[in-house]
Amino acid sequence: MAALEMRGSIHCGPECARLEREVDGLIAARDTRVIFDMAGLTHADSAGIGAIVKCLTKLKNAGGGLRIAAAQSMIQYSLKLTKVDMLIEIFPTVEQAAKGFSGPDASAGQTA
Repeated sequence: MAALEMRGSIHCGPECARLEREVDGLIAARDTRVIFDMAGLTHADSAGIGAIVKCLTKLKNAGGGLRIAAAQSMIQYSLKLTKVDMLIEIFPTVEQAAKGFSGPDASAGQTA
């Protein structure tokens, strides 16, 4: 399990691409359970929210999942408005998001 700390704003352009590249790197390293720590995120436009949904899809296709933690009120509002909160579980803290996320078989190491 990995937690990605998000800061500033995510909007159309390099921030979206960087977020997707980071998730691609985690998937390549077989780290497919990811928490987006949004405590430092102040703004996300529609492209940023789209990138978050793309990351969710990539992680699910890799057999993992995505959780969101510590989103500020404006970010939470945007996630609810776009119904992303129906796709991704949102938690008040990273610690709460991590609980039960690893699963009992996470350390067993799956082989294909």
